[in-house]
Amino acid sequence: MTTTDARPPLIEDSTVDHERDVAAIRQIIADAEKAFNTNDAELLTAPFARNASVVNAMGVQMTGREAIQDANQRGLSGFLRDEHARYRMTDVVFLRPDVAVAHKHAWATTPDGELIDTDHAMVAIYVLVKEDGRWWVAARQNTLVAR
Repeated sequence: MTTTDARPPLIEDSTVDHERDVAAIRQIIADAEKAFNTNDAELLTAPFARNASVVNAMGVQMTGREAIQDANQRGLSGFLRDEHARYRMTDVVFLRPDVAVAHKHAWATTPDGELIDTDHAMVAIYVLVKEDGRWWVAARQNTLVAR
């Protein structure tokens, strides 16, 4: 059998009840929505690991919490200042008890939370790690949805 004939493994942790983990990851995404809608760069940056990597919707990569904080501050006080969004975690997979991959969809909204988009305008992937009982974002990539 060649390697192309082999069935790829399913990588998913089923050894632990992840109910609390899912709630914690949902909270990270809820906090990101709140931070975006209130221009709170500190809250937006809070869950990122010190060596996290982020690729924004324009394809710009930032590495390290300081660079992410700086970009969040510049964006939220600048070109994103009057933008609003609604976020929804669409799935989460636990690769190990301490590693998860989650997806988030985002819709543009009015300041009052009314949807502007009928379909999501962005999708994001998060790679999260659990350290000392807390979930941290190790990597995130945002991708605009082409219309």
